[in-house]
Parts: sequence; structure tokens; C-alpha cells
Amino acid sequence: MENQSNETKKPQDQPAAPAPKDSVTAEMQKVVAAMILELKKVIVGKDQVIKKVLMVILAGGHILLEDVPGVGKTTLALGLSKVMNLDYKRMQFTPDTMASDITGFSIYNKETGGLDYKPGAALCNLFLADEINRTSAKTQAALLEVMEEGGVTVDGVTHKAPEPFVCIATQNPLGSAGTQKLPDSQMDRFMARLSMGYPDIESQVNIVKQRQTSDPIETVRPLVSAPHIKAMKRAVQLVKMSDEIIEYAAALCEKTRTAQAVEQGVSPRAVLALVQMAKAGALLAGRSYAIPQDVKDVFIDVCAHRLILTARAKIRKETEEKVLQDILDQVKPPAVLEGKVK
Repeated sequence: MENQSNETKKPQDQPAAPAPKDSVTAEMQKVVAAMILELKKVIVGKDQVIKKVLMVILAGGHILLEDVPGVGKTTLALGLSKVMNLDYKRMQFTPDTMASDITGFSIYNKETGGLDYKPGAALCNLFLADEINRTSAKTQAALLEVMEEGGVTVDGVTHKAPEPFVCIATQNPLGSAGTQKLPDSQMDRFMARLSMGYPDIESQVNIVKQRQTSDPIETVRPLVSAPHIKAMKRAVQLVKMSDEIIEYAAALCEKTRTAQAVEQGVSPRAVLALVQMAKAGALLAGRSYAIPQDVKDVFIDVCAHRLILTARAKIRKETEEKVLQDILDQVKPPAVLEGKVK
């Protein structure tokens, strides 16, 4: 009887076999693994942070690194520029930094009688805005257009940034003297907020040993270039995501707008960012399709900096991360079989 039952079982009742890796996705996974290995020469013990930074870049977003000084935020940005062979510029934001330092400015040319445009620091592939919260709101706002549109407008003329364009901004979450808090509109422009965190004892020992005789940043090799990055970004766009998983991502974000501890939930832009980050995570995992776990893995990174908690929640010392974790526990993921896509 048992054999007969197995024979009559319908094919759709059988669990779906994992979809095979296609050659393009497998090659992308190898390239990213090589990039992570190269970046580990300068960033020790932070593999997950490196991975998520690469996910944001491949998803076409920008990164906010919020952490205490000296944990390697600038080193990570410099290492990325070298391994990706990108045009890199860094600006240390201070109270006297002007908007024109970022966007550029026009200067009168007496020979032609016209205006010549002098490019600003933001017109590069990888722009590091160091301590972005230490400059004025006007200067912070100068980054909005280039982060969203990939260009700057000066004297009515738009100048496009090279493709790809990535902004990595850093800020110290503890220091308050002389800082200007980023407005909600600008926080929403960052696809993810990440934290480096302190390295463990073993990693600290390795960091010291590495730097006894030379600077490890000099050993980082360029592995890809701008055309490769653009191709990988296109591959992320082609990662398949079923309607059930898209609805799951939307449901998670909708829950942030009704949670009691939240005064202002995440925007529709956050839903788009969550989907793109999940697809990038799938690509890094060697899959051409997304699964619910891809969404769960990046939900807090994408949404925490977009939440505004109520005064009562702050008094109770609740955190954005705790609220979002509760939402993950409450919203049931779809029962999508591995490899099932639409």
C-alpha cells in the first residue's frame, strides 16, 4: 500500500528541485567572491559589511556608514575604489564646506565671453562624503540631486556624473558638537545604513601585524572596471522575484507605518530599495532568482535609518532595529519553494 501511495502522488506535490546556476550568475558570484577576498586585505573581520556594501553598489544605491572614528570607513571606500578601478574622490565635510565644492561652479572666460564650468568633487564614480553631518544643511542638500539623478545642475545646465556613481557618506552617531542632523529626505536617499563595528581581538592583532612594515592598501589589485560594474548592475535587474516575495517586501514596509512605536514609517522608495537589495543578495549567493530570506537579510539595513520612533518609544529606549525585528517576527514569509519564480 505504501508503494502504491507513492506512485499515485502527483508531480506538483513533490518539492521543487533547486534551480541550476546559470553560467552568467555563477561567473558573477566568482567575481564578487574575488573582490571580497581582495578587500579583506585592508578590512579584517568584517566580511558581512563588505558583502552588503557591494550589494548596495550592485543594486544602484548609496551607502551611509554610521560608526565611531577609526574603524575603517574611509579605508573601505578607498579599497573599493581600487578593486573596482573607479575614479575616487573624498571630501571632508566641515561647517565652511560650500555647495559649489560638491556641484562645481561656472567662471567667466574673458576670451570667449561665456562661462566655463569647473566640475565639483561629486562628479566621479565613487564619492566619499566624510562626516556628512558636520556641514550645513545647504551643503548636504547639494548632494540630493546627484544621488537621485546622477548629475548636478549649475546655472541651469545639467552635468552628468560618470556611470556608475556611488556616494558613501560617513557620520559619527555619538558626536553632537558642531553637527547638523541629516533631514529625513536625505536619509531616504541612502539605500542602506551600515555599521562597521569594533573588530574582535584576533582581528585587531592581525590589523597591527599587517601594518608593521607596509600599508595593505598598496597591495589591493583592481579586478573589475566601470563597464564590469554596469554589467553586474544589469544582472541584478534581471534577477527574478515572484509576486509573492514582492508582496512580502511590501507587507513588511506597510507594517512599519502602523506599528505603535513608529511615528513615521518607511517610504515607497524603501520598498524599491528593499527589492533591489534582495535581488543583489540573490546574485551574490549565486542564484538568478530571489527567495524570502534575501528580503529578511537586508530588511533592517534598508529600513532602520528611515524610521522615526515616537517619543514614548524613545523613552522606553526602543531602537529602530528592535522594532523592525519584531515586524519580521510578525509578518509571515510566503511559502515559496526554492527555485520557483514567475
